[in-house]
Amino acid sequence: MIFRRFSGRFLTAIPDSCKLKFEAKRSFRSDAALEAIANALEEKVPNLVLYNYPSFSGAFSALFAHLYHYRLRLPCLILPFSSVIPFRVEDLCLEGFERCYLLDFVVPKDFACQKTACEIVCFDHRNSALKRIGLIKEEHKKRLKIYVDTETSSSKAVYKYFSSKLTDQRSSEVEALSLLSVEDKTRVESVLDYIEDIDLRRWMLPDIKAFSFGLKDWRSRINCITDPYMYEQLLKISSADLIAYGNSYFSSRLIDAKKLLKLNKAFKIRLGRGLYGECLGMRADGNHQLSDELGKLLSLQSSAAGLRPIGAVTFVQRNNLKMCLRSTDAITNTSEVAKEVEHLVQARLS
Repeated sequence: MIFRRFSGRFLTAIPDSCKLKFEAKRSFRSDAALEAIANALEEKVPNLVLYNYPSFSGAFSALFAHLYHYRLRLPCLILPFSSVIPFRVEDLCLEGFERCYLLDFVVPKDFACQKTACEIVCFDHRNSALKRIGLIKEEHKKRLKIYVDTETSSSKAVYKYFSSKLTDQRSSEVEALSLLSVEDKTRVESVLDYIEDIDLRRWMLPDIKAFSFGLKDWRSRINCITDPYMYEQLLKISSADLIAYGNSYFSSRLIDAKKLLKLNKAFKIRLGRGLYGECLGMRADGNHQLSDELGKLLSLQSSAAGLRPIGAVTFVQRNNLKMCLRSTDAITNTSEVAKEVEHLVQARLS
């Protein structure tokens, strides 16, 4: 089996050094994860896979690692790796594994410094990963295989990596293997395109914001420890379905915002006492969750009234008066306007 839920039994076959480390960390590490590591060490599982959690790029990377090892019937242990409560190198007992994959995060410094024969293969797409790699001494990089491409998401890089490795396994006596079935291939690759658009902060694909919203509901289901059906569920995700769900949600919010705008009279606001122009605004106390939609609707009305194409939504939250600026104009940068107005207010108060 590639991954199974492990029982909570006491293991006597674990090396003493690893057993002590294992028991010492139980109080603040996941019992299920530590139990899985202990069982893998006992059963001499050669491959350990850690994926960035709760990252969708990490989760899909874990899916591809799972499919690769499953197709070749190679035993491996796959676990989520959280930066909030991360595994320490002593938790993992890397000396008990032949290979460790780090998916969607670069190798931590303490992992790289370990004197062990375990090969570490890591994938990342963040610029910060390049800086971290630069801090690793050359003598420690010999057993590391690091794949960092800031123009390709980790999930796509891992997909190509394991697809290529699987293709290389074919021979004249064995039928060619494929990571994904023909039925799943197009659907999964479309999801990867959208995830990459978000990971690289491009936000250029059609309906990318609707996709991003639809994907959020899946975040609670990308922990393979708590959800043993994670891989099957990831294979069934459709970008078209997520976009439809996101657009439906945004459409309902827009309808609510239009109703609210009709019930509340907009008023003229002088930005920075008129130094940065004038626009239309409204109070939205109790409805601040619609501030984005309301601001954009007010922006259109402001432009039509000959004012700056900005909509200002004010509301009280936790006894503080807040203002949200939005614009439908591609040239207007409301962030810059907000900063300038804030600086002006602070200067007058000082």
